[in-house]
Formats: sequence, C-alpha cells, structure tokens
Amino acid sequence: MKIHFNGAARTVTGSQHLIEVNGSKLLLDCGLYQGRRADTYKQNLSFGFDPTQLDAVVLSHAHIDHSGNLPNLVKSGFNGPIYATPPTATLGEVMLMDSAHIQESDIEYLNKKRLRRGEPPVEPLYTRQDAAAAIEHYYPVKYTEAFSPVPGVTVRFLDAGHILGSAGIRLDIDENGSHKSLWFSGDIGRSDLPLVTDPVLPSDVDYLMMECTYGDMEHITVEEAFQSFKTVAQKTFDRGGKIIIPAFAVGRTQEIVYFLNRLFSEGTIPAIPVYVDSPLAVEASRIFASYPEYFDAETNAFIREHRHPALDFPSLTYISSVEESKALNDKKGPMVIISASGMAETGRILHHLKNNIENPRNTVMIVGWQAPETLGRRLVEGVKMVRIFGQLYECRAEVEVISGLSAHAGQQGLLRYAAAANGRTKKIFLVHGEEDAAKVFMGKLDEAHIGPYYYPSKFDVAEI
Repeated sequence: MKIHFNGAARTVTGSQHLIEVNGSKLLLDCGLYQGRRADTYKQNLSFGFDPTQLDAVVLSHAHIDHSGNLPNLVKSGFNGPIYATPPTATLGEVMLMDSAHIQESDIEYLNKKRLRRGEPPVEPLYTRQDAAAAIEHYYPVKYTEAFSPVPGVTVRFLDAGHILGSAGIRLDIDENGSHKSLWFSGDIGRSDLPLVTDPVLPSDVDYLMMECTYGDMEHITVEEAFQSFKTVAQKTFDRGGKIIIPAFAVGRTQEIVYFLNRLFSEGTIPAIPVYVDSPLAVEASRIFASYPEYFDAETNAFIREHRHPALDFPSLTYISSVEESKALNDKKGPMVIISASGMAETGRILHHLKNNIENPRNTVMIVGWQAPETLGRRLVEGVKMVRIFGQLYECRAEVEVISGLSAHAGQQGLLRYAAAANGRTKKIFLVHGEEDAAKVFMGKLDEAHIGPYYYPSKFDVAEI
C-alpha cells in the first residue's frame, strides 16, 4: 500500500491524498489550493495522477480546501463515487455550485482586463455545469456505517467535530494476506465548540494521518472567545458603529449567529440588527437547521430552553439578493454584518469593507485564520492602507481579532488526538500544516514521546 501526498503537504490548502492498494486507487479529499490566482491556477489543474484511473473518492467534509477541486476531477475524467456523510453531501452541492460561480465570475472579470491589453481569454478552472456533474457522484454514508469503496478496504466515517457532517476516516485494509488500519483525521475539531459534537479520537490504528494547522499555538477557550466577542460587540454598539465580520459561509457564520443568539437571549446586550449577507451562508444555515440530530447536547438544550431555533432570532435577517445587500450601505449602526469570504478575498464582504473601513466608529472583527497575502491577513497585521477593488482605503475602523473561534483543534487538542492513537501506531503522518507550526508540534510530540512521525512534502510517497 502506498500513500501519495498530493496536497495539503507542508501547507494548509488543497487536501489530497492518493491511496494505492490492491491494484485500486482511492483519493482522500480533493481540495482546492487557495491563494494568489497566478500561483494556484496551475496547481489546481495538475493532480499528479490520472483522474481516469481513480476508482473512488472519500471526502472528510465540505470545506472548499477539502472538496473544491471535485468538479475539475470529474471534468478530467473521474467517473467513480464520492463518499461523504449526508450533511457533507448536502452542503457540498451548494458549496461546489458557489465555488463554480466564483470561478466563472473571476475569469469574466479577468478576461475583460485581458481583452483591453490585447491578450487572449482564459478558461475558468471549472464551471457550474462541471460542478453539477460532480454533485451527481456524491454517495452519502452515515457515521459509523461500514462501506467498501475499493476491494479489500472497509471505511467508516467518525465525527470530526469540525463542521456539520465533518468526519475522520478510518480505513481497515486487507492486502496480500495482512491487515492494517489507517486513520485520516480530515480537519480536527475542538472540544466544546457550539453546534457540533466533540471529535471522536482515533483508537486501535496502525497509521495515523492528521492535520497540524495549529500545532504551534493554543486557542483561548470557546467561553473566553464568547466573552471577548461580547466585549467587542458592546464597545462597538456603544459608539453607534457597525461590526463587519468576514466569515466562512459554512461553519463559522453559523457559530457566530449562535453566539449572537446567546447574547441576545441572555439579555446581556441589546438585540440589534444582524445581517447574514451571503447566498451561500443563507443556504448553508438552512441546511444546518435541517440536521438538528447532528447538533451537540448544549445546542439542543439551548433550543429547548429558549424555545426558538439555534440559528434564528427576531433581529436576524438572512440576505440573498444583491439589492438587499446594497441597501445595507444606507443603514446606520449599530448593527452586525456577517459576510463571505472568510479571508476577505472575494464576494460581498469586499463591498462592506470598502463602505465601512474608513469609519472609526466601526469594527472589523477577524474570527479565523488568515492566509498570507490575503486582505484579511493585511488587516490583522495592522496595515493602514489597503487595496479593495483596485482602490486604496485607509483603515480607520478598529480591527479586533477573536482567535478562540477557530474550528480547528489547538496544540493541546492535537496532542490528545495523536496520543489517543499512539498505543499501537507505527507512524504518524503530519499534513495540513505550515512548516513553522509543524516544527513546533513535532517538538511537542518528542516531549510527549509520541511517534515516530513523518512530515511529507508535496508528491512524497510513503509505502506501508
């Protein structure tokens, strides 16, 4: 059996791991590389393997860095099943169509500029038609239910506690008369996150492939993040300002809505208008609400106590139309606007930042990790002049970072995860982590006598 580390190797995007076993080829995740368009376009086109020879895909969750290149995979000739949990399959439909829309829109804008320069047009990475074709390949499987994507391999999804429907993937493999087991973490969630259950820890496994995004740091607790969120909100509302929150449409937006629901229900701050301005976030929230059986006990207790949904309250408005989105510019604060994208690179959030970033009464609240070279990262770094739609704007708004809202496990959570598997584990493969974070985490593994471990580069191959 061979593992080809084709993505999320020494980086945190483009999750893609090819398993060769019993003459079959199985792909764990098929994510998009994200970053500068010029750097990622070619990477996303090149899989490092022949998609026509691939037998099946097993998908950990719906986030685009794990699922976003599926349309290109199908477009390139893949014709097998894509196994996923039911919420992941449902979320995947709207996320892939949204991603395709962004691909088409970005290329349309780029081609206008290329035409003015006398340059030939370029094609989008994939289209909505390609996304629709990929969606037809989804095959939903519930948590703990055994299935066999290729001969000799039995797979089970276990709750990863990251977003709705996210899964760790256990593979039990019979090959050449021997048995071995591999556990792929996907993205590891945190204990006590709102909405989702705590992650299931690996056990009785020979090989562990796990993410290490935050291997170099520990988050503040979710409750501490909640209190910080409350403090920033109250301060902004007192000065009549708007809180502008770039947030990923799936997962983070729903967590923030739930936080605000708690604040208003407890009466600790007045219920001011809240707008979720993202068609994808609106649809994702609807999907979350349709799977209450996947919510954790705390969330269901809140629903019973307050007798209204976790993701809805009287001062909340979900916005889909462009007209409603534009109308927010004319509304005075205080208010909260939650919009995508989470790193402030595309979408409606750019319009809201453009219109609000120069007002010192306002707050830009950063609630997740920001990749290098993104607008979100520049705001976190305190850059005073930022470029939005080609124009420079002075950042006079207050920028607040609420670090404890990450849906990824921090260093201690990662150590608990690795330790849970280490009783019989022969090797731990560290993926989905940048080098600085991974180096620190490897030092912590050494201190805890957990290992051996291996931190692969892109296109490295491990034979087990």
